[in-house]
Amino acid sequence: MAKAPSTYTRPGDCAVSPVEDRLAQLSAKFDLLKAQVRQAQQLANLGTAAATLAHEVNNLLTPIRAYAEYALTSDDHELMRKALTVTNKNAHMMIAMSSRILEISSAKPQQMEPVTVRAVIEDALASLCRELPKDGIDLEINVDESLAVRADPLQLQQVLFNLFLNAREAMSATHSGRLTISATRREENVLIEIRNTGEPILVDLLPHLFEPFQTSKPVERDGRRRCGGLGLALCRDLIEENSGTIHVSSDAEKGTAFTITLPGSPAG
Repeated sequence: MAKAPSTYTRPGDCAVSPVEDRLAQLSAKFDLLKAQVRQAQQLANLGTAAATLAHEVNNLLTPIRAYAEYALTSDDHELMRKALTVTNKNAHMMIAMSSRILEISSAKPQQMEPVTVRAVIEDALASLCRELPKDGIDLEINVDESLAVRADPLQLQQVLFNLFLNAREAMSATHSGRLTISATRREENVLIEIRNTGEPILVDLLPHLFEPFQTSKPVERDGRRRCGGLGLALCRDLIEENSGTIHVSSDAEKGTAFTITLPGSPAG
């Protein structure tokens, strides 16, 4: 007679088999690792933008230092007042920049709510900490102020930040191009399109672009190896967790376009 699988009962639980308990433990570990990889990828994206961030911080600090040095060697009260005004203004800008970086890199529980599309786009662009026209990139936003989706605002901001960062990199070689952001309502959904005029993605790579460790970027940059190919997989996961989809198309004539579809919502 076959022996029945052994079971045991944890305090407060129904009887479970050792296999079921082990599977539950592995599932919990997998969820933890997935969250850690997600956080690491967000930090990696900020690392990609580190040179730009440092440049912008330096631009804000340089006039602070210059005015302070002039003011210290002068009895001109008007100059001192101007130095303090510039210092105060630039310090506020650096605080705002730091706050955006801390926000975009944070890991918070998902919170679904009505999100105004135009506002979250502007937040994601601000998180780049450098205006695109400074890099020779024209920016065009065609999004109605009242258009809204139901999503987690931070997760949607993280996705858009990643896509904007990729678009800037795609156009950085020529120091020119255009980033066009548009959004339209289609029945119960809202479609958000991010299109850039950088080098098109290879046809063979397109079907696999959202798979982990697939990337259209060089694996080496400035002579150093880097981890690539997790950003778009992260974007796909976040959009799917918000009951949406993300697709990509790319060709030499129209450029590269990422299209996000999310459930529409009245503006909150």
